[in-house]
Amino acid sequence: MSHRDVKEATDRLLIELEKAIVGKRDVLELIVTAMLADGHILLEDVPGVAKTAIARALAEAAGLRFSRVQFTPDLIPADITGATVLTGPNAESEFRAGPVFANLVLGDEINRAPPKTQSALLEAMEERQVTTDATTRKLPVPFLVIGTQNPIEQEGTYPLPEAQLDRFLIRTGVGYPGPEYEMELILRRASRDGDRVVLSPVMSRVDVVALQRRVEEVHISRPVAKYVVDLVEATRNSPRTEAGASPRGSLALLKAGRARAAMTGRSFVVPDDIKAVAVPCLGHRLLLQPDQWVRGVRTEQVIQEILNQVPAPAATDPGDELARQAPQQHQAPPHAPQHQAPPQVQTPSAHQTGGADNGWSPTQPAPAPGMAQRSAAPPPAAPGQPG
Repeated sequence: MSHRDVKEATDRLLIELEKAIVGKRDVLELIVTAMLADGHILLEDVPGVAKTAIARALAEAAGLRFSRVQFTPDLIPADITGATVLTGPNAESEFRAGPVFANLVLGDEINRAPPKTQSALLEAMEERQVTTDATTRKLPVPFLVIGTQNPIEQEGTYPLPEAQLDRFLIRTGVGYPGPEYEMELILRRASRDGDRVVLSPVMSRVDVVALQRRVEEVHISRPVAKYVVDLVEATRNSPRTEAGASPRGSLALLKAGRARAAMTGRSFVVPDDIKAVAVPCLGHRLLLQPDQWVRGVRTEQVIQEILNQVPAPAATDPGDELARQAPQQHQAPPHAPQHQAPPQVQTPSAHQTGGADNGWSPTQPAPAPGMAQRSAAPPPAAPGQPG
């Protein structure tokens, strides 16, 4: 699979998604970017702008197993992760998997559950596993969480802790459609027999995993990597912020920038890729100074100011083979112990990833993502040439 194949696959996916979601191409592109980057998404907007519909449409079009959790104040962690119950005449213990054992999990109104319940997702989002009764079970591959919350209704809600916010790769809104798109939305509904639009899968779970692995091979040069570091460092030094983005924010820019490059058919990241994902990747990772918050300053404004201030490198500078050769160039110091390289991992089959066989059971450990160990990469594509 080439990077041009990634572009063709994502174009088909976006076309299918637009059959259900009208006039939101930019939002859909950002969500597909997060999926290719193997990251989670937080949709924050008012009710009725298709947040839930987007999650369901993505699952249908990408061939992903879907589950939905309606977060409420009385929800407990076991309602999400599952629990061990006694069954049968001999009262044998059996693990009943919760809705988190799916490829795409929608946490609807995620801020309505107390922090104890919200924390049930932390291990799942970061480690791709769930631990209950001292037993760790791997989650299906791929695994994506889409959380939604309503920013204008705060009564009876529990703000997401910073540790959980930081685990979302991107945060974005949806917004109202323009008048012409809203008219098209009404006319489409008038021509159907029901509210729901049924989409056809244009790829499978195995295809999604293959696309994610191809994204991991996208090259990032040293100048562009330094640009990422400069942007994140600027969030820490800004007089408007009390705390800037952590190194996880730098990695988020790397992952999302690679995915966006692959979606355009390129095998290397350019500064415009980083600029395009900077606000959704970093906006929820900043803490503003109290006086800035009182004045109504938003973190998105701070990120935009930083983008205008930090100089970007030339888009035509190929840099060096930082992404793949840096681990080989840096040798361990003499006093440091030598670590044996991890063994080669074979690409999982459709049965292993659950792409063509639904026989996987959450009572058995699911296969790990199996990211293949890559050898030294070929030289990066010359500027302006496709990957």
